[in-house]
Parts: sequence; structure tokens; C-alpha cells
Amino acid sequence: MTTTTPTLEFFDDPSAFLAAADAFLAAEPVLVTVVTTVTQRCVEGSLGAGAAPRWWATVRDAEGGPVVAVAMRTAPGGASPPYVTAMSDAAARLLAGTLAARGEHVTQVNGALPASQVLAEETARLSGGVAQVREHTRLHLLGALVEPTPMSGRLRAATADDVATCLAWWEAFEVDAAEQAGRAEADAPLEPQDEATMLARIDRGALVLWEDEDGEVVHLTGVNPPSYGVVRIGPVYTPPEQRGRGFAGATVAAVSADAQREGHRVCLFTDQANPVSNRLYATLGFEPVVDMAHLEVV
Repeated sequence: MTTTTPTLEFFDDPSAFLAAADAFLAAEPVLVTVVTTVTQRCVEGSLGAGAAPRWWATVRDAEGGPVVAVAMRTAPGGASPPYVTAMSDAAARLLAGTLAARGEHVTQVNGALPASQVLAEETARLSGGVAQVREHTRLHLLGALVEPTPMSGRLRAATADDVATCLAWWEAFEVDAAEQAGRAEADAPLEPQDEATMLARIDRGALVLWEDEDGEVVHLTGVNPPSYGVVRIGPVYTPPEQRGRGFAGATVAAVSADAQREGHRVCLFTDQANPVSNRLYATLGFEPVVDMAHLEVV
């Protein structure tokens, strides 16, 4: 029986990483949506670096073989958790050991299960800590869009005049999502939230708003630009006083319809502990693809 030993290659240059991993990323564009969109922002210079190390890594089953998985550590804020795609347990343990040998302090991990859990548990074993799941998430892919009942109002792109509202609602999304899922507190944002960051999102066309029939802005949805033919939606936020009126469904459906007309696939993440959002997206035609987790090492 032939056994293989996984190998890792680290990159400091996002463009070099994209070139090395291109065939793998193109073959699994939905599963790697976070990797490709974040890395493209790094190439463009629109995602600043934080205090934690910044890197990308490819995983091969054997020296010289094709890329079979990728990982990255790019978040400029919070604990800057490494993010991993699906990979073998051996590769996840190798990554944990390599990061420890590099002297990297890892207190949180994000990514596909079971790889993210194996990485966190091996990190905990090496540091004398304990790994625990902070949040279970799920990636969904839209099949045939089921249009909701038409409603009054309109979708429009956010403008610089909306920056204060967008900033307040983006921050409120993290707090409200944690509360709805029963978590004691929201995670520290993975990207600093300030006016300049929000204006950059608006300039990229990454934020859309729903206006009701009176012209009042009542909902915000984030839309990542297409990467490898995939558009990822999120966050999706309606302030408490406007909930239950269909604004989220109308906005996500409209954004999704536009993306599909342009030939893109559409995906989004949900918190598995939030039955309201999971039920909404299922009614629109989103189907589960892979379970993921945000873990911490304490």
C-alpha cells in the first residue's frame, strides 16, 4: 500500500499564490469563495495588513503533485484566524505544527470541517490549550431561484451619502447575529470597521440597500464582486424595527437574479444556530454545500 506525505508551500505574495493554486481554485470556485475574494482584494491593495503574519499556503498530497487544498491567514483585525479549505487530517496537523514552528500565535481557526477542527485541536495540543467551537456555519449555493412575493420599494447601490448608515448597520449585524444565535458576545471584526473601509466597499459596489415606498432605507446586503464565476452575498442586515416585512428576501433575491443573469453562481454563509436566516434562504432556493466552523483555542 502506497502512502503519501502532504507538503506545504507558503506564499507572501497573493499574486504568486493565485498563480500556483489557479487550477485548484478554478475547479472548486464555490468551496474556495472566501479565499479567492479575499486574496483578490489583497492583490488590489484594498485589504490592509494587521499585526498577525499574513500568508497563503498550498497543500499537495506529495512533493510535485497537484494542489489539493489551500489555507491563508489574511484578516487584518481580531485574532486573524487561519482559514482552511477541506484537507486531509495529516495536512491539517502538518499545518498546525508548521505554524507552531514558525512561532505564530494562533488562538482561532476558521474553515471547512473537519479540517478546521483538526487544525484547532492540534494547535491546542501543541500549546497545552483546549479547542472549542465558537460558531457553526454553513455554505449554501443557490440553485433555481424561487422569487418571493413582489413588494413595494426598490433596490439601489449604496453611495457615499449612505456611509454612516452602512457603518452602523455593519457593526450592528455582528452584535445582532451573535445575540440571535445565543452567543454571549460578538466576535471582534476580522477587518477594522471605519468610514474609510466602508467608503471603499461602496466604491467597489459591494453594498446594496433596499428603500421602501417612502424612500426610507430599510435594509443592507453585502455583495462580493464575482471571483472565478461565483458571487458571495453577505452580510444581510435589517434593523429590528423593520424585520418581518420581507426586505431581506427581496434584496437577496434581486441581487441573486442579477448575478445569475450575468452567468454567475451565487452563494452565502449562514450561522447554523439562526433558524430564521436558514429558513429564509432555503425558501429562495439555496442548498447546503459544506459545513464550516469558527473555533478558538483557549
